[in-house]
Amino acid sequence: MTTNKADILISNGVVLTMSDKHSVIDNGAIAISGEKITAVGSLSDFSSWQISETIDAEGGIIMPGLINSHTHAAMTCFRGLADDLPLITWLNEHIFPAESKLDYDKVYRGTLLACAEMILSGTTCFCDMYLFEDAVAQAAKDAGTRAVVGEVLYDFDSPNYGSIDKGFEYTEKLIAKWEKDPLITIAVEPHSPYLCAPELLKKALSITQAHDIPLVIHVSETKNEVSDIKERYGFTPVGFLADLGVLAPNLLACHCVVLTDQDISLLKEFDVKVAHNPESNMKLASGIAPVPELIKAGVCVGIGTDGCASNNNLDLFAEMDTTAKLHKVSTLDPTVLDSETVLKMSTIDAARSLGLSEQTGSIEPGKFADIIIIDTNKPHLVPMYNPISHVVYAARGSDVSTSIINGKVVMKDRNLLTMDIEKVMDDVRKIGEEMKNHKEEP
Repeated sequence: MTTNKADILISNGVVLTMSDKHSVIDNGAIAISGEKITAVGSLSDFSSWQISETIDAEGGIIMPGLINSHTHAAMTCFRGLADDLPLITWLNEHIFPAESKLDYDKVYRGTLLACAEMILSGTTCFCDMYLFEDAVAQAAKDAGTRAVVGEVLYDFDSPNYGSIDKGFEYTEKLIAKWEKDPLITIAVEPHSPYLCAPELLKKALSITQAHDIPLVIHVSETKNEVSDIKERYGFTPVGFLADLGVLAPNLLACHCVVLTDQDISLLKEFDVKVAHNPESNMKLASGIAPVPELIKAGVCVGIGTDGCASNNNLDLFAEMDTTAKLHKVSTLDPTVLDSETVLKMSTIDAARSLGLSEQTGSIEPGKFADIIIIDTNKPHLVPMYNPISHVVYAARGSDVSTSIINGKVVMKDRNLLTMDIEKVMDDVRKIGEEMKNHKEEP
């Protein structure tokens, strides 16, 4: 008789699989061997298994780790640097000048802090667009978290690589360096239609097609952007990308706040994915993306936090709550974006948006074990009638007790196991002091 074995058994909790069957398993359990999930079911199914380590969920919720579909991780260094400003003023007068002072070390340390914040609040994978992305990849790897990363490309010189031709060289080096890494996926990431020439955008797409990797870009974030692109090219940003031949299934369009009906049709036609960033869009007064219309049209939408300088946190639980409520009040329809839809936007649909749905985003045998446990023994989580609505409307990032990524426990009982959090915070405090001193110089 063959005895089933597992390295880890997570038991004694309500399992939300987020699979196509949308299974909820009371008193469920998950077996993990190596990096992957090997079995999911009722706890009684595992009575004869040989288990090396058991993690008791203590009646809490066991679910896939959340996936942040759009952020700028190292902007933890700029949290609160310039608030209450319009997007263009915020970028040109504050963020771009601050970013000119960045280097590999600052980005690495800022990203480590972001990884700590995300792991502590239940995020097990994030998609990043920023500078010195090799540092971002290394920080994510060292923190033990899954990440899709890409160097931001634009027409003007970068503080990292200089001219755009060097930017493409840098991107190719990233692809070669991280190609076989189990946690890191490289993407090609032109900033936006308004900061990238047509030839830059077309070349970016060609690189992604050659390597079968994601293409990530900001699209239609503000009314001013849409007016600018219409004046320059005679199209909306989405229409402009369609005319260039850049719309494709591997394209993740971030924000998509200002869209026409034709834009939505084009996004669906070319199977473009969308990253929705409600709190950042609210804070910068960019507007409300037509997410219910996108989903109704069949467009895959994930949720992202954007960066800490425009949010100002990386807590996807808060982002889910905001997503659901924002669209209910904007449409005056309480049935819009129900809790299950919103939870999918932060798990399996976010994984689809990054091309990772065969690897993560749901709890199914064969997928990587990216799993979190929510401690529901809290006053604000009692009683629990519906665990899915509980996650979206009642839970907080601080309720996550355990995080497992790629089969490795990276946080247990709220203790980070992959980094010295006090040192990480102290390093970024020092960066903040340096940035503050630069800002105050005449």
